[in-house]
Amino acid sequence: MAAMASIRERQTVALKRMLNFNVPHVKNSTGEPVWKVLIYDRFGQDIISPLLSVKELRDMGITLHLLLHSDRDPIPDVPAVYFVMPSEENIDRMCQDLRNQLYESYYLNFISAISRSKLEDIANAALAASAVTQVAKVFDQYLNFITLEDDMFVLCNQNKELVSYRAINRPDITDTEMETVMDTIVDSLFCFFVTLGAVPIIRCSRGTAAEMVAVKLDKKLRENLRDARNSLFTGDPLGTGQFSFQRPLLVLVDRNIDLATPLHHTWTYQALVHDVLDFHLNRVNLEESTGVENSPAGARPKRKSKKSYDLTPVDKFWQKHKGSPFPEVAESVQQELESYRAQEDEVKRLKSIMGLEGEDEGAISMLSDNTAKLTSAVSSLPELLEKKRLIDLHTNVATAVLEHIKTRKLDVYFEYEEKIMSKTTLDKSLLDVISDPDAGTPEDKMRLFLIYYISAQQVPSEADLEQYKKALTDAGCNLSPLQYIKQWKAFAKMASTPASYGSTTTKPMGLLSRVMNTGSQFVMEGVKNLVLKQQNLPVTRILDNLMEMKSNPETDDYRYFDPKMLRSNDSSVPRNKNPFHEAIVFVVGGGNYIEYQNLVDYIKAKQGKHILYGCSELFNATQFIKQLSQLGQK
Repeated sequence: MAAMASIRERQTVALKRMLNFNVPHVKNSTGEPVWKVLIYDRFGQDIISPLLSVKELRDMGITLHLLLHSDRDPIPDVPAVYFVMPSEENIDRMCQDLRNQLYESYYLNFISAISRSKLEDIANAALAASAVTQVAKVFDQYLNFITLEDDMFVLCNQNKELVSYRAINRPDITDTEMETVMDTIVDSLFCFFVTLGAVPIIRCSRGTAAEMVAVKLDKKLRENLRDARNSLFTGDPLGTGQFSFQRPLLVLVDRNIDLATPLHHTWTYQALVHDVLDFHLNRVNLEESTGVENSPAGARPKRKSKKSYDLTPVDKFWQKHKGSPFPEVAESVQQELESYRAQEDEVKRLKSIMGLEGEDEGAISMLSDNTAKLTSAVSSLPELLEKKRLIDLHTNVATAVLEHIKTRKLDVYFEYEEKIMSKTTLDKSLLDVISDPDAGTPEDKMRLFLIYYISAQQVPSEADLEQYKKALTDAGCNLSPLQYIKQWKAFAKMASTPASYGSTTTKPMGLLSRVMNTGSQFVMEGVKNLVLKQQNLPVTRILDNLMEMKSNPETDDYRYFDPKMLRSNDSSVPRNKNPFHEAIVFVVGGGNYIEYQNLVDYIKAKQGKHILYGCSELFNATQFIKQLSQLGQK
């Protein structure tokens, strides 16, 4: 079977084709690219930014990229490529651009399909502005989702509160509002499958928001397949044809099947960065304090400088270690640093050959290579400097994470929660941890207690609960999330049993003394080196049952949809008896990096199998608690 092109590759190819005026982009074409401007809205910006760097845009001939609703000057002799949502205000603004004759020609690309009536609005504006000949092409791109990794995507970053966990679970939501939420999710999933070039077989749990999504998506795929002239699934845009024999499985799950994982403190690098730092759309923003100046008392401390780093698949260190336990990451950064130091003299030597002692690194790429000696210096110096840049980046990011681990005792929380979730006996009472003023923030304590409450087979008695509530209030916690979880638990109890999280998990491995000697930048004293023991989280377990066609009470009554079947009859009896090679898990109501990493680890052991993870929004525990808290407020 041909290796499946990752969703990241497919979406990147589609974007490059669009930037190339909707003609496939050929890498080695000689001539200069056609210079053009790119006009996008915030949605378009969020889709492009994790996939194409500014340099790549420049290689595609994009000299300027501007937001649609910013003040833009006319550039009359340049074509403009638009990439926007087909919303009312966007269409109005595009019509205004036509009237003002801002550009030489207009290539209008819509992130989602545009309705007939809105198309007519554009046509009328073009007519009125005598610009009909300048509107070169109008395209529906079906790219309404954001790819963050080769095998991970989210629906949106803008207006994500529209499809958030809170929006779906609000007790006062009207049917029309719920329809809108579901249509928004289905539109993006439809775009995802058009880009993937495949019609999935859909499985979902009954009586949940996931089921509503499945019914609507099945209908939308079915209608498109029936329309023989315009079906989006007839040709294979990349000519890879890898889906001719086997179709992928789409497993739609509802966030409510597992509320503990999104609250869980974590121990792997990527999930920790998302949990404790400001990390979204693959970019982490750090505040670095530059220390206090030696100045008279009362002087202001130095300003904190803000730094942004992109953590992308091009970054080899990140690719290799994003799923590793944090102590291993600290160790690897340290080793990289030492190996670089060994080469530092080489860097100085190369710089002196090139006459660049005091030069900035940007000047290096400007050199001409006139001698063999210089040639080798020119080729190896940028590589070494790039290595140094990545080491600095990860030193800064890992140091910031380590600060949080130490000040909040996150290793203790992680280990304790793992024990709760795997029903192991606890060596310290929950009340002690909550009442310990040195361990964690009020939010950390709330997360721990909610996990205990969600995972408990037996809900604590009213008297015990009062005692916990008092301890939580004394620790400065807001109790609204607990209000919501209490109602949810009472409701879930009627529906089914709580999710189980497997058996034993972490085992501490002595302190990190051997690596983290005092010369190290990462002094990990007092931080436990916890080794992760692999076990499947509820979402991974559900996927495993459905992908491997295992019979299991947890998934036996999942509904089955095949949009390619002529009549949609809802039997939960799968036609397909063979295990699937490719599957997409999509969490309606929000997902997180812990779940994603768990799936990545699970599939490593399966030869020739491939999983994609998607969610309506990607949140960390802080954002999730905020939503629970809003739901719990009376």
